[in-house]
Amino acid sequence: MLKRLSIKDFAVVSATELEFGPGLTVVSGETGAGKSLIVDALGFLSGLRADSGMVRHGAQRAELDAEFALDDSPAALDWLREQEFDDGQACQLRRTLRADGGSRAWINGRPATLSQLGALAALLVEIHGQHEHQALLSRGSQLALLDAFGRHEAELAAVGEAARAWSSLLRERDRLNAAGDVSDRIDFLGHQLGELEREALEPDAITELVAAHRRQAHGAELVEACDAALERLGGDGDALPAAVQQLRSQLARMQAHEPRLGEVDSLLEGAAIQLDEAAVLLDRIRADLDIDPEQMQAHDARLSRLHELSRKHRVPLDELAAHRDAMALELETLATSAKRLEGLDGEIEAAATAWRSAAARLGKARGKAAKALGQATTALIAELGMGGGRFEVALEPTTGDAPDAQGAERTEFLVTANAGQPPRPLRKVASGGELSRISLAIEVAALGLDAVQTMVFDEVDSGIGGNVAGIVGRKLRDLGSRRQVLCVTHLPQVAAQGHAHYRVSKAESEGMTQSAVRLLDDAGRQEELARMLGGIEVSREARAAAKRLLREADEAPAA
Repeated sequence: MLKRLSIKDFAVVSATELEFGPGLTVVSGETGAGKSLIVDALGFLSGLRADSGMVRHGAQRAELDAEFALDDSPAALDWLREQEFDDGQACQLRRTLRADGGSRAWINGRPATLSQLGALAALLVEIHGQHEHQALLSRGSQLALLDAFGRHEAELAAVGEAARAWSSLLRERDRLNAAGDVSDRIDFLGHQLGELEREALEPDAITELVAAHRRQAHGAELVEACDAALERLGGDGDALPAAVQQLRSQLARMQAHEPRLGEVDSLLEGAAIQLDEAAVLLDRIRADLDIDPEQMQAHDARLSRLHELSRKHRVPLDELAAHRDAMALELETLATSAKRLEGLDGEIEAAATAWRSAAARLGKARGKAAKALGQATTALIAELGMGGGRFEVALEPTTGDAPDAQGAERTEFLVTANAGQPPRPLRKVASGGELSRISLAIEVAALGLDAVQTMVFDEVDSGIGGNVAGIVGRKLRDLGSRRQVLCVTHLPQVAAQGHAHYRVSKAESEGMTQSAVRLLDDAGRQEELARMLGGIEVSREARAAAKRLLREADEAPAA
C-alpha cells in the first residue's frame, strides 16, 4: 500500500508531500491545476522513460519519492529479497529527473536500474488511464487477473510443477546429447582400465615391490654384511658379548670402592641383552635372504611395467591407483549416461503428457472464468455509461510443444464501447476515459483480486455526468473496500465517494505558476464539492447539494 508520495520541482509543483491510507482517495482541482501530476509522478516512479520537460522551470532536477508498506505484498517482498534490495517490511522508491535529460533511480536507498524500478513497481501499483501507464494492457497482467478471478491457484501450481519436471528432463537430454557419441570413449577407457587393473597399484603394494627389488639387487652384499655381523655377535673369542662380560667382571671387583659402578654394570647388562636380541634378529634376516635370479627378474619386469604405465598416463607411480579409480568412475558414468539416454525419450513423453493433462484442466477452468468475467464486466460497462458495450476474454492456444508454466493458452481482453461494433483488443481502445472506465469495470468485476494492492485511476470520469458519475463513484468506493484506490476526478459525484480528498490548486508566485496540494477536512470537502458543482461562484444551493452528496456516500451500504 502506498503510504507517502513526495514531489519536488516536478512540473508546476515546487514541493509537496502527500500521505495516503486505505480505501478510496480522490484528487480534484481546477482545470490546469495539475491534478494528474500525482499520476505522472507515480508513472515515473514505475519506470517511465525520463522527460526533462517535467522538471520545473529554473530547477536543475525533479525529485520523486514514494514509500510503500509491504504487509500485503508478498510478491514484492520476494522480489526485493531476490534482488538484495530488501529492508524489512518497508519499500522506498526514489527517482530524479535532470533538466539535461538524465535520470537516476534508487530502491531502499540503493542505486537501481529503470528495469528494476519498473519490475518492482509493477508489483506495487497499477495505473489505469493513459495508454503508456495502463497495467491491464499487458497480456501477462490480463492472464494473471483471469487466474486470480477464477481462483486457479491449484491448477496453476500443477501446471508449473509439470512444466519444471518436463524442462528438467529436456535439459538432461540436451546435456547428454552435447557429449556426442561416447562409444569410442567407452572402448578406449575399457582398454586402458584393463591394463591398469592387471597390476597392483596401491601405494603400499608399490612400496613393498620397490623394497623387495632393492633387497634382491643388493642380495650378495646383504648376505656378506649379515655374516660378518653374526660372527662379531657369536659370543666367543673377541665377540662383542664376550667382551662385554669381561668388562663387567673387571668393574665388579672395583664396585666396593665406587658404588656408582653398579649403575654402569646395569647399563652393560642391558647392552648384553640387546646384543643377544640383535643377534637373534640378524640371524632371522640372514635366513630370509635368498638370492633368486628368477625372482629378481620378475621384480624387474613388474617395475618396468609400472614405470611404463606411469609414463603412458603421465602420473607418478604413487598416483596410478587414484588415476585408475578416476578412469573407472568416468567409464561407469559414460555407460550409465548411454543407458540413461536410451530411456529418456520415454520419460520426456510421459512428462509432456502429464503437462498437457494439467494444462488442459487449467484451460477448462480458464474457459469458465473467462465467460463469467466477460459477462460481469459487460454488465458493469453498461452501468458506467457505455450502453451497448461488450467485454470478452479471448483464450488463444499456444503450440504446447514446449513446457510452459503459464499453461497452454494466452489471454487477450477484447472490448467494444458501441453496439454493433466487433470487439477489439483493449490496448487499441483510443479514448483514455473509456479505457479507465473499462479498467474500472474489469477490476470491480474481478473483485480486485489482483496481487497489486494500489490502483490508480485517471480520466475515469471523462465524458460522463449525472447518474453515471454517481455509479462510477460508488464502484470506485466498492473497489476501495478491497484495495487502496487513488482517483483523479473532476466530478463531484465521484469525489464525494472518497474516504480521503486532496485538492490541487494553482497560483502565481514571483511570475511563475505553482501548484499546491492540500488534504481537505470535512468542511473543506464540502466547500470543494460545492465549487465543483457550482463553478467559481459557490451558491448556498451548491453547498447544500455538496452536503447531500457527502451524506449519501456515508450512508450507502458497504459493498
